[in-house]
Amino acid sequence: MVSRCAIRALIALVLTGGFISLTSTVVEVRMQEDRPDLTIRARPNLAFAPADIVFTGRLRGGADDHEEFYCVSAEWDWDDETRSESIYDCEPYEPGVSEIRRRFSRRHRFEYGGRYEVRLILKRGGEVVETARTAVQIQGE
Repeated sequence: MVSRCAIRALIALVLTGGFISLTSTVVEVRMQEDRPDLTIRARPNLAFAPADIVFTGRLRGGADDHEEFYCVSAEWDWDDETRSESIYDCEPYEPGVSEIRRRFSRRHRFEYGGRYEVRLILKRGGEVVETARTAVQIQGE
């Protein structure tokens, strides 16, 4: 029987990015240390309309040849009823040789004032791999 303390520790592990794999008699707990983390930044994040804002998404950490993140497309949801997508051509994946793209950048013009929550969605073969969000405030006239 598993104690309540052990159950709480396992829940905390899962909530902080780990995962649990159950086999017939063994519980294997591993952290996803090699998985890159996606962040997004806006410059500037406060401006007057109309405003051109530069967004930069970065993958930090993880292996340079992480297969799940190799040759991803970048979809930008601008929260102003428009979207953009960048699709990249890549050679077939080779472990230890292929390198993931770590930087995604795009400029977008906001015509009207408002608070916009911009999302960067990385996809591979139509499947969402990772997402990140940031907010920008555009002051109206």
